[in-house]
Amino acid sequence: MTSRLTTPLVVLFMAALGISAEAQSSANPWGRASAKAPGHYADVNGIKLYYEVHGAGRPLVLLHGGLGAGSMFGPVLPTIAKGRRVILVDLQGHGRTADIDRPISLEAMADDVAALLTHLKIDRADVMGYSMGGGVALQTAIRHPQVVRRLVVVSAPFRSNAFYPDMREQQKQVGAAMADAMKGTPMLSLYQSVAPRPQDFPRLLDKMGTFMRADYDFMPQVPNIRMPVLIVAADADMFPPSHVVEVFGLLDGGKRDAGWDGAGRPKAAQLAILPGLTHYNTFSAPALVAVAVPFLDAK
Repeated sequence: MTSRLTTPLVVLFMAALGISAEAQSSANPWGRASAKAPGHYADVNGIKLYYEVHGAGRPLVLLHGGLGAGSMFGPVLPTIAKGRRVILVDLQGHGRTADIDRPISLEAMADDVAALLTHLKIDRADVMGYSMGGGVALQTAIRHPQVVRRLVVVSAPFRSNAFYPDMREQQKQVGAAMADAMKGTPMLSLYQSVAPRPQDFPRLLDKMGTFMRADYDFMPQVPNIRMPVLIVAADADMFPPSHVVEVFGLLDGGKRDAGWDGAGRPKAAQLAILPGLTHYNTFSAPALVAVAVPFLDAK
């Protein structure tokens, strides 16, 4: 590990984006996207959105975390794609999708996801996202409920002040000034290997910093979600487990004993707090697959 990787701001940045110490020392923690990836581009909302299709069956849109790409799901993708048509998306400015002249926001990227489904002539799909992608998945369900059959939100808080205070302060430091110090890091290596304009990385950092400094609160919208929802968090995530328990409560969870026949459990919400995991490894953990696949398989 070079000295670049231990500068305070870069360490803070990696923590803020969900990159573990183990990942920092790995040449490629997310699995560098193959040059022969089965990818396509869709012209939607003024952006050329990159996506890959893996497997066949009921469609699932799978959304990566900040500064990542669809390839970060590589370790679990084969299992998730069994009997399923996985649409792996590189969100605005990430991976093989070039940035455009608009801010990075969960709402705009959710609109891109809905437009992509229209482009693919898919009426309804399951949508699953991790971290930033979890926020995009949530906003897709809120803004375009007609296109979402089932929703999985992984390691994504539903309001900005749910993050631990020290994490929130770290997020506010992200910006283009970090670009040089990040040479040799896994996220920059991945970006430079696949991005249409590798020189845009400082611009992406600036936009991500602006995005991460913005306050938000989606809690008031949660009770209006009508499709089945699975909320997933690590037991040592960037926010306390009590936050996702609170979200679960807004979906009628945790109100009563379910009874011997399960009749008292919430009709459309499930909660999974995964033991022994952190924000930094939930996206590739077998435990995530173990809870998500049965939920997605349900009719």
